[in-house]
Amino acid sequence: MADTEKSQNGVARPPIVVVLGHVDHGKSSLLEAIREEFKITSKESGGITQHIGAYVAQFQGKPITFIDTPGHEAFSALRARGADVADLAILVVAAGDGIQPQTKEAIDVIKKAEIPFVVAINKIDIPGADLERTKRDLSGAGVFVEGMGGDVPSIGTSATTKQGIPELLEMLVLLADLQNLKADPTKPGLGVIIESSMDSQRGGVATLLVRQGTVFQGDVLGTKSAVGKAKILEDFQGNSLESVPPSFPARVIGFEQAPRVGEEFQVFESEEEARKGVVETEELKKAPQVVSPETRILNLIVKTDFAGSLEALEGMLLALPQEKVAIRVMHSGVGDIAEGDVKMAQGSKATILGFRVQVGKEALEFAEREKIAIMTFEVIYDLVQAVRTLQEKAEAPEVAVRKEIGALKVLAVFFTEKNRQILGGKVTDGEVRRGAQIEVMRGGEVVGRGRMLNLQRDKKDTGTVEKNQECGISYEGDTQVQAGDELHFFIQE
Repeated sequence: MADTEKSQNGVARPPIVVVLGHVDHGKSSLLEAIREEFKITSKESGGITQHIGAYVAQFQGKPITFIDTPGHEAFSALRARGADVADLAILVVAAGDGIQPQTKEAIDVIKKAEIPFVVAINKIDIPGADLERTKRDLSGAGVFVEGMGGDVPSIGTSATTKQGIPELLEMLVLLADLQNLKADPTKPGLGVIIESSMDSQRGGVATLLVRQGTVFQGDVLGTKSAVGKAKILEDFQGNSLESVPPSFPARVIGFEQAPRVGEEFQVFESEEEARKGVVETEELKKAPQVVSPETRILNLIVKTDFAGSLEALEGMLLALPQEKVAIRVMHSGVGDIAEGDVKMAQGSKATILGFRVQVGKEALEFAEREKIAIMTFEVIYDLVQAVRTLQEKAEAPEVAVRKEIGALKVLAVFFTEKNRQILGGKVTDGEVRRGAQIEVMRGGEVVGRGRMLNLQRDKKDTGTVEKNQECGISYEGDTQVQAGDELHFFIQE
């Protein structure tokens, strides 16, 4: 639960409301309807919310801060974190769908955070919507709304018709008044990082939520993983700000690197003071993965658009079965795929996975030249399924495929010692390549096999000799070659 300031300087602050519910139950569309109702525009793209967004609406002259959390099952950590920083919650349940997996999880999150909440029974305009049945389903999940033996408020809403939205906001204001929320805006700002990313032009960008004090443009900010100066402050609509008071979200530009989501931030007097609180990166890394000698390793490098997406993806990847093929994330981070990522993949023989990011021109050229695999995705499930496929390929036994490359007619045998010989011949087909394996043919039948130790043309070492050219070969094999034999050269792929 968000802290309530007890000092004499405490003044009323807006409530922070977290919006929770199952994917596709209309959380984001409900917030969009609130923004439309109060003429607030948003730059968020449509579709499933892939990371936390924070918005502010005014109702009856009072601001309300909303935290929109993804319903996607991969983002359970973000939902729990959103509830931890909130004062109130809205549990969104679609009237036609009833209780779903993320609905149950959202109920558990709300109860664990011990925050008051209201149920928005959404999509009541859709055929098949049944408010009373939804209320009964909620009772079965341990949520007893008013009229069903409990005291939890419930309101029927529609993002399409805007029905119930004023009543929902009025209930939030009432619950907030009962909370008597206060903060001291005169103190140095502190709060929580609710999202972060890397911008190729602007560097580390973080969305922060101020819980106490005020953050001013130019303030030095520090978390356990990053330090920065608030060079630019923007509200959720992209408008410039000079300061951010308690309970308000803002996008801050000026971090040296993207801070981790969920970290607390605070304002420091200087960068030197801020750096004292930074924990070395090595201390924050996960413990090394222990696998049996028989287990194969799938090395990955993961880059995502936002830190919240990265956290969710790493959790999903580590949850995959790894008894036969263990997943090792060699490096992960936010931001586009750069040449440095490809070089790291080259050294560790890793596959690069990108989620909603671009591939830099230099990185792409380097990867194509060195045959480094880069895979990018827009849907989180597609990425996870691709990793499953990579595991299956790594688990499958490697099958060597024979590739014929050339043939040679033996013209002379110059030297013989045990299983080694020096031969002279003429290439009759394809090419002869140093290091190739050799099959000895005599009278149309295979009489032995061996390998080439060295290859010369005009008494000089060479890598290949082409058709119709003569050469000398240093041969090692289980059969002694004779003049007139035909040697077939092949490689295993």
